[in-house]
Parts: sequence; C-alpha cells; structure tokens
Amino acid sequence: MAPSTSVNQLPQVDASAATHNNGNGNGALKQEKSPFMKTTAFPRPQKFDDPYQERQYLKERLALGFRIFAKNGFDAGVAGHITVRDPVEPDSFWLNPFGVPWPLLKASDLIRVNAEGEVVEGGPIKLLNTAAYMIHHAVHEARPDVKCVAHSHSLYGQAFSSLGRNLDNISQDTCAFYNDIVLYSSFGGIVLGKEEGLRIAAALGDKKAAILQNHGLITCGKSVESCVYWFLSLERCCHQQLLADAAAGGRGHETVKIDHEDAEFTYNTIGTESAGWFSGKPAFDMMEHESGFTYKM
Repeated sequence: MAPSTSVNQLPQVDASAATHNNGNGNGALKQEKSPFMKTTAFPRPQKFDDPYQERQYLKERLALGFRIFAKNGFDAGVAGHITVRDPVEPDSFWLNPFGVPWPLLKASDLIRVNAEGEVVEGGPIKLLNTAAYMIHHAVHEARPDVKCVAHSHSLYGQAFSSLGRNLDNISQDTCAFYNDIVLYSSFGGIVLGKEEGLRIAAALGDKKAAILQNHGLITCGKSVESCVYWFLSLERCCHQQLLADAAAGGRGHETVKIDHEDAEFTYNTIGTESAGWFSGKPAFDMMEHESGFTYKM
C-alpha cells in the first residue's frame, strides 16, 4: 500500500463577496497587501572598497549588457548605446566604440569619455558616436543617482513610440513602470547637438524610463543589471500594448486597465531598483555562461 500523504487544502474564497469594481465594469479579486517582498532576504549587488576594482567589474557587466542587447535584436546597425558611470572619475562614462559589433564586445573594447566629449582611454577603436555622448552626458549630468543609461532603436519600442503616447496599465509588467516613465513628445532628428540631449534629460526627470517619440526607448538604473532589465521589460511592454490595442480595436473594445491602487502596489513590489537588479541578474548569469568569459578579455 502506498504511504499516505497529507495535502494542504487551499482556503475557499467566496468570489462574489471578494470582488470590487476596477473601473471597467469587471469585478476583480482583492488581496491583502502583504509585506512579504519587503521581509524576504534577496541577493544584493556587489559592493567595492576599491574604485579601480569596481571599474573593471562594471566594464565587464557593461560588455555583458551589450551581448544581451544583441541577443534580443537591439543592435540595429550602428545605432544604440549603453553607458556606465566611471567610479574613479564619476564625471566620465564608459560606452561602446562606434561600429564595433555588440555580440563581440569585450571589456577591453570599451572607451571612456569625459565631460567634454573626449575619448580619454579605451580599446583599439576609439571612435565615438556623437549622439551617444549628447544624450548620455546630459542624462548622467542631470541624474547623479544613475549609474547606467541604455538607448536603442528596438523594433517594438520604436514602433510604439510613433503613436505619441505613454503605456497603459494593462499587465503586471507594465505596472513596473507605473508613474515612472514619461513620453518625450518631440523628434529633432539624430541627436548631434547639446540642446536635444538636454531636452531629453529634462523630460526624463527623475523617472527610470522614457519613450522618445519617433525614436525609441531609453532606460536608466543604479546598476547595469537594472538598466538593461528595464529596457528588456519596456520593449516587451510596448509589444504587449501594440498587440492588445490591435486585438481590442478589432473587436470594438478597449483594453481593461489595472486600477491605480493595484498598479501602485505592484510597482512597489516589482518596479523598484532592487527588483530591477534581481530581475536582470539571470540574463547576465546566462550570458556569462554563453560567452565563456570572453567578455572579460
């Protein structure tokens, strides 16, 4: 006879008594706002006492970030850039040399650019993308709290940016950007002048992401992992929005929106800096495995 097993029965819920109106005429189950995520111990980003050791570590993470972007198809020709603030000289940042393929980028290929837009050190190819400097310098200067900034002409992000609107709260993932994303409703061509970069930085404000109209997406974070993850997630959210709007429109309906209370609760759980770092870590672990540590060279 097989040994007996004990089964934990799920509590029965009276759905009719536990629903509320979400503003769209549909009832939704309410849950207790548990502090579980705040009390559960999670890994934390690595900390350094030596800024030179931190510099090398950040360069290696940045190289992985580019490889992750390439794997997801964000390397559109020579467009796009990710930067990380230098811990030794914080008014400068590291980025990809113009034209070097992202899947092959190594830490030693990266170049460092100072506040004046001069390449002060780096790999054998020291060609600087002017647009990268204009955008990223403005953001890094306006946001001393930010360590990493990412921008690319990703397919769904750029398609959604042409609609000239912000995201709706239509999924758990979009709630990670609740009140933390803006629309920059202008396009002045390729960013080759200081003014456009300053306008983008001003529009971004204290948010972690912006939709640049007719241009693409930009995200930022206090770690390379969070910044890269926010970009990956935002690209998926733009894809979701395009699909959901098309499906709803074809039926003559609107998408169902998440109410503000639930969106805020969800944001406080998955939209924080620590949540972004933790969510991005698996992609970096996987890319490190796939790259065979060649990115460190």
